[in-house]
Amino acid sequence: MIIRRMFGFCAAHIVRNCSSIRCSRSLHGHNYKVEVFVRSDKLDNAGMILDFGIFKNQIADFIDGFDHAYHVWDREQNEIRDFAIKNSERYVILTHNPSAENYALLLLFFVDKFLQAMEFGNNEGSIVVESVRVHETDHGYAEAFSNDLKNLYFMQKVSLDSILFSEAIKQDWKDPFMLDKLKEFELDKIKKPFVFQTPLQQV
Repeated sequence: MIIRRMFGFCAAHIVRNCSSIRCSRSLHGHNYKVEVFVRSDKLDNAGMILDFGIFKNQIADFIDGFDHAYHVWDREQNEIRDFAIKNSERYVILTHNPSAENYALLLLFFVDKFLQAMEFGNNEGSIVVESVRVHETDHGYAEAFSNDLKNLYFMQKVSLDSILFSEAIKQDWKDPFMLDKLKEFELDKIKKPFVFQTPLQQV
């Protein structure tokens, strides 16, 4: 069974090397919609795969980190990258060109890592990300699927260091150190850093 949670962010970028001159040569913005699909083979004590309220956690904060920010490819001209850093409190430096496809792959990777680092408390099943769909406009979207995580072509340059958020963005998170905790867990795989309380069992 699969459930879906919708998120969104507004952002500015330049997509280099693409066919559209407007996109490749000018700073422009989009109102993105992000759909995260997760699946499980069982339901929890409430008859849910995962309480939608739990999505208001690290995953929600992480995606919100892209909001109202200037997104810059780390291969961008120094002048443009430095301008974004000096003139915007909210900026995101990416190891990938900020296309809808690359957003989908990066978000898929990070959602997968966050889910692995979460300890749920309501008898949930094995919860895994099925796909992430990124709508750049009302007319088009890119979707990355769980099997893309095993695709070496897609994942060859994707890592937990693929995204650098500005300090202003991290300070807006409920836990400004959540990415550090995620990286620490990735190294030792011992104690999951994101633990959810067991809710009151009323029946």
